[in-house]
Amino acid sequence: MKMVFRWYGEGNDTVTLEQIKHIPGVEGIVWALHHLPAGAEWPMADILAYKELVEPYGFHLEVVESVNVHEDIKLGLPSRDLYIENYKRTIERLAKVGAKVICYNFMPVFDWVRTDLFKELEDGSTAMFYEKLKVDAMNPLELVAKINENPEFTMPGWEPERLKHLSSVFDAYREVTEEDLWNNLQYFLEQIIPVAELNGIKMAIHPDDPPWSIFGLPKIMTGADSIRRLLKLVDNPYNGVTLCSGSLSARPDNNIAAMVREFADRIPFAHIRNIRLYENGDFIETSHKASDGTVDICDIVKAYHENGFTGYVRPDHGRHIWGEQCRPGYGLYDRALGIMYLWGIWDSLERSKRGTM
Repeated sequence: MKMVFRWYGEGNDTVTLEQIKHIPGVEGIVWALHHLPAGAEWPMADILAYKELVEPYGFHLEVVESVNVHEDIKLGLPSRDLYIENYKRTIERLAKVGAKVICYNFMPVFDWVRTDLFKELEDGSTAMFYEKLKVDAMNPLELVAKINENPEFTMPGWEPERLKHLSSVFDAYREVTEEDLWNNLQYFLEQIIPVAELNGIKMAIHPDDPPWSIFGLPKIMTGADSIRRLLKLVDNPYNGVTLCSGSLSARPDNNIAAMVREFADRIPFAHIRNIRLYENGDFIETSHKASDGTVDICDIVKAYHENGFTGYVRPDHGRHIWGEQCRPGYGLYDRALGIMYLWGIWDSLERSKRGTM
């Protein structure tokens, strides 16, 4: 497996490239041009500027997260063709700097939902938390205000420019069913995947977070059945999945290790993180240590190892520990600890395979 680390860019992240360089085994930066709105064509000058910033530290730029999909594509509006053409040109430009994977999602309106970005855990650390009853009773505009209480950083999927038209976007989705969303995803993939294949870039869809409908919006990437359907929409190795253990594990019937074993050859990129799931549907993000949550991180890593996984992995979200003031879920310390936990499991499996334990 190839270890990578998500970085939001200079001036938009409390973590530095120099600090990331100190984490053993990290070889690449997971990146994006966060100042551009969804649907924009990425300028080559901006891409090259990012490359020049990262290259001196020895990191590659092989994983891009995310090239966001414009809402008109998800809604299936006539204007989607313009945004799809922009997407194609962006793919072509990203290939010029060595990109191999693009992580994206097809979630209506919100890329992710939490009700508390800094919920305190028993040990005094804080983490992102989802309270089901609160979401069920909440007006989406309240949620937008809460998420954007932290104005120092861009919050991907929660950009104020996009969400200021929230009411009209919700109106547009009022008649959109899950089948409509599937059809619109197929239309997008049928045009994008040939361009991605030609440029050697694998498209890897991220599951819905959380994996169920909220605020009446359709959700389609929620478990193994939906992954099977996705892979058949355009049956091509360049149509794949970013398998996120945290997002999918919010549904107790999702077995992530089983998904790894079934879909390993179509997972170019993986997010590995832990959550603690409560019986009432709430969940909170925890350390990567398996016993701290309800996700069997050990078996997930074992499943990747069994399949000779050579794709990209990142530790995904972490807690906020040791007084670190950082972007919610994206500090340095707990993600670095998570990386070392994952390497520890992987190294043990390697030694066992060689019979040296």
